[in-house]
Amino acid sequence: MSETPSSVPASNHLDPVALTERLVRFNTSNPPGNEAQCIQHIKSLLDGAGIQNQVLGKSPDRPNLIARLPGDGSAPPLLLQGHVDVVPADPARWRQAPFGGDVVDGYLWGRGSLDMKSGIAMMLYALTRAKADKLTPAGDIVLAVVCDEEAGGDHGAGYLIENHPEQFHRGRYAIGEFGGFSFNLSRRRFYPIMVAEKQVCHLRATFLGSSGHASLTQQDNPILGMSKFLQRVQSRELPIHVTPEARMMFQAIGKHLPRPARAGIGALLNPRFTATTLTLLGKLLGTKGRTFSPLFRNTVTPTVVRGGEKINVAPDEVSVVLDGRLLPGLDPDVLIAELGEIGGRGANLEILRHDKGPGQPDMGLFDTLSAVLQTADPEGIPVPMLMPAATDGRLFARLGIQTYGFLPMLLPEELDFAATIHGPNERIPISAIGFGADAMYSLLQRYGRSS
Repeated sequence: MSETPSSVPASNHLDPVALTERLVRFNTSNPPGNEAQCIQHIKSLLDGAGIQNQVLGKSPDRPNLIARLPGDGSAPPLLLQGHVDVVPADPARWRQAPFGGDVVDGYLWGRGSLDMKSGIAMMLYALTRAKADKLTPAGDIVLAVVCDEEAGGDHGAGYLIENHPEQFHRGRYAIGEFGGFSFNLSRRRFYPIMVAEKQVCHLRATFLGSSGHASLTQQDNPILGMSKFLQRVQSRELPIHVTPEARMMFQAIGKHLPRPARAGIGALLNPRFTATTLTLLGKLLGTKGRTFSPLFRNTVTPTVVRGGEKINVAPDEVSVVLDGRLLPGLDPDVLIAELGEIGGRGANLEILRHDKGPGQPDMGLFDTLSAVLQTADPEGIPVPMLMPAATDGRLFARLGIQTYGFLPMLLPEELDFAATIHGPNERIPISAIGFGADAMYSLLQRYGRSS
């Protein structure tokens, strides 16, 4: 059972823990999404706080919300953007109900508790508190709560930037997922702030053969070709690329490590030794070390297989969809060439979707975000981060807006952050929600102001 109130208390601003509980209880699994009730709840809270807002969307059951707190115009608008849809959850694999929003043993459990309904709660807390405190920020604070991030953003951020770009006029910086959380390395506590992300590059590999009666051995069964291709692709790593974004990230980390660890960072950034160093890090650091590998390689994961119609007929065509992620600055042709080299002949590779990533990071807000974190945690070390996945930041980048992944959380070392996101038993320490909410409000106070 919940150990905290399950409804937002009467106050001049919102309780971020109670709000996260309530948001988690909306089942917004995507597909299909069904974000309307969740968005309507957020709208009612903003209406009650006297913050102007409007709902915009392709369809009534897939809406987005835009809210605005006026600033004094001395700085460009600051965008706070986040999504309320979540990936599906199988209750049978959870220790707590995935849409229960229960607080147990100091953790708030539920799908979206980390990704990213707690982040939405932090943003709403900061916005309503600023309104209650009569804070006039340096620039307008624009809040975009969107749908559909987990399925590409076509109904969410993609729809808004294509159909309502005026809502983001003059915007230069945005706050979104996914960074600002703590992680420990060599007895130092780092806070990686996302400044760059990998590109979406979805592919389909098609294999052709000859159909025939399944009672006879079919030497040209395309399923065999597909299985050989997948075995090769999944058993071998793609080539190493040391990008400027990864170099910036690990050089920043290396400055704060003991001398032996700094030598390891130097080896990691030397393309001749990167692969060997990544293998050693995986052995030494476990899951934490393995999360470094996608920062130096393009990746593909098979996700959807199609082929065959009847059990007694061998198919003449089968295909597999690959969720590909490209490093910044690389073109899809690079990934296709790498797959061809490893996977061998027989696969017809085609690009289903390529969302070009942001350009070179604009670091103009990084120092302000660092100051917020260092005030909240004087022992913390903010560093820029390359995100191994993709976020809605890639879509807002089309309007010239730099997104920073900045949802501040002071996390316990025993919480395996990488394994918890999108996995069973997703949860967040309730203390981390309060930490992030206060940091987000501090950002609104500091934004556009000189130190």
